[in-house]
Amino acid sequence: MQKIKKVVLAYSGGLDTSVILKWLITAYQCEVITVTADLGQPEDLSGVEEKALKTGASKAYVLDLREEMARDFVFPMMRGAARYENRYMLGTSIARPCITKALIDIARKEGADAIAHGATGKGNDQVRFEFSAKALAPEIRVIAPWREWDLMSRTALTAFAEKHGIFISSEAKRYSMDANMLHTSFEGSELENPGNAPHETCHDRCVPVEQAPNEPEFVEVGFEAGNPVSVNGEKMSPYTIIRTLAELAGKHGIGRDDMVENRYVGMKCRGVYENPAGTLLFALHRDLEGICMDRDLLGIRDMLAVPYSHAVYNGYWFSPEREAMQAFFDKSQETVTGTVRAKLYKGGVWPLARTSPYSLFSEDLATFEGGDYDHKDAAGFIRLNGLRLGMYAAIKDKLGK
Repeated sequence: MQKIKKVVLAYSGGLDTSVILKWLITAYQCEVITVTADLGQPEDLSGVEEKALKTGASKAYVLDLREEMARDFVFPMMRGAARYENRYMLGTSIARPCITKALIDIARKEGADAIAHGATGKGNDQVRFEFSAKALAPEIRVIAPWREWDLMSRTALTAFAEKHGIFISSEAKRYSMDANMLHTSFEGSELENPGNAPHETCHDRCVPVEQAPNEPEFVEVGFEAGNPVSVNGEKMSPYTIIRTLAELAGKHGIGRDDMVENRYVGMKCRGVYENPAGTLLFALHRDLEGICMDRDLLGIRDMLAVPYSHAVYNGYWFSPEREAMQAFFDKSQETVTGTVRAKLYKGGVWPLARTSPYSLFSEDLATFEGGDYDHKDAAGFIRLNGLRLGMYAAIKDKLGK
């Protein structure tokens, strides 16, 4: 422990990371610099710098990473149509490589020996932080206090905090929560039993559908090369688009999921996720692809979306396979430009109209009112493509005899 002279800590200002800050100073006898990432989370970050310095940090950074996260992490992930196990929109997963990159940047700037995080030994986040750090700066050590110390309960953490004069909020938290511009997650309490329904307080971004407006609302989102660029005709920055659509969709109860998933570390876990902006954008982006993407290209993209989502979930953002798949996705999105208009109502998204300068839809071919299509051509198409089926039927007949 004495070999570590300076550590950069991912710091939120909550109980866990405040205790970690003081513990690192006492256990490693080292200097600790904190980094707090502003990822568009709802909580107020004012005062977090002061608290870090008061707890013993030599420096405290509060970094505005909102546009970087939206542009360089969220939007590429959306171009890949990523949903883990076809449901989870990866709201927490995509934030971890962004935070780790910031930790490494500050560590190099400050000449630190190590970075530290507050992820426990049971979850996925420890893997995401440490895989990202290994890919970006293998020479920098990663310290995971939850795998080293003996403070294994909230009671022990509270006692340590009181002993060292660390302020603790008296407000009891029902859930373990994570939040950023995209989502809020809930774990713990009654959710630890999959047979229990969530408590009525298990809401943050998405209003209960019963309380959503009784009148639908309409929205039009513009895309360029697979990226959302405007809302209702107004050009916006990546983060502003996510923030705007999160408020709009959340008001209508859109984007909530209650699921049991498979953690990378081997166990199943149950979580409630609210991701209004991501859910809305996924639906509209996919709808626009319907007129802009070739059939077989779309099929290959959808197949690759599964291993891609696993790479994001499991912490391999900075891996060669994720980067290679990303190159394919980005190429596939070159013509995904246009607008989609949709109706939002009581938790649902209904695309109504879509237009694109690169549309592959031909009204002349699809119309029931004549056109240039020769129906006789279909006979040869069916005959040739059906040859193998006749041969297969003959083989089955032999097998049966």
